[in-house]
Amino acid sequence: MILFLPAKTVVPMIMIYSALINATILFEARKWVDLKRIWILIIAGIIGVPIGTYLLIVLNDNTLRMFIGSIIILFAVALLTSFRKKIKNEKLAFAPIGFVGGLLGGSTSMSGPPVIIFFTNQGLKKQVFRANLVAYFMAMSLVAISSFIVGGLITTEVIKYTILFLPAMIFGVAIGIKLVHSVEEKLFQNIILIVVIIAGVLSVISGLGIL
Repeated sequence: MILFLPAKTVVPMIMIYSALINATILFEARKWVDLKRIWILIIAGIIGVPIGTYLLIVLNDNTLRMFIGSIIILFAVALLTSFRKKIKNEKLAFAPIGFVGGLLGGSTSMSGPPVIIFFTNQGLKKQVFRANLVAYFMAMSLVAISSFIVGGLITTEVIKYTILFLPAMIFGVAIGIKLVHSVEEKLFQNIILIVVIIAGVLSVISGLGIL
């Protein structure tokens, strides 16, 4: 979306969508959330969000496009290649992982990759993985939206485009749910990651003024 709209418009839009989706999933998965385990992760993320929001406000669109594209490529490649580095002291690691996630959430709306890779490394069971991840996302979404309001980023244009693209988002979620159950999971993930890497490359190229 940042190929066609300013990053300062797109990031708040995506975070609003994220809050809507995460609230729905969190309600269904709430019994698997382990706040005693992830509270450090959430607090660290909350600290990182306003700093990320500041970067979103002060950086120009081309710089943001290159930054967002680079982050997308980095983490997509890491996930695609099944990068793993088992961390023994989980609670100590939660602080930097949560902070980086919050920083990325506030600046790019993508708080997920560092936490996803970390949870994957730790070998969490599927339901616990999903529930704790969504709980973290939900906290980041709410803090980020509040930070965007304070920073003047929730504009009339953001609200207009959020409403305009809402049906497409709902349609995409429905298609995604259907595909998850009909396509082999690993193949599905790899296809998505390849598409994401291409999008990241296009974002960087756009930021360089080539597109």
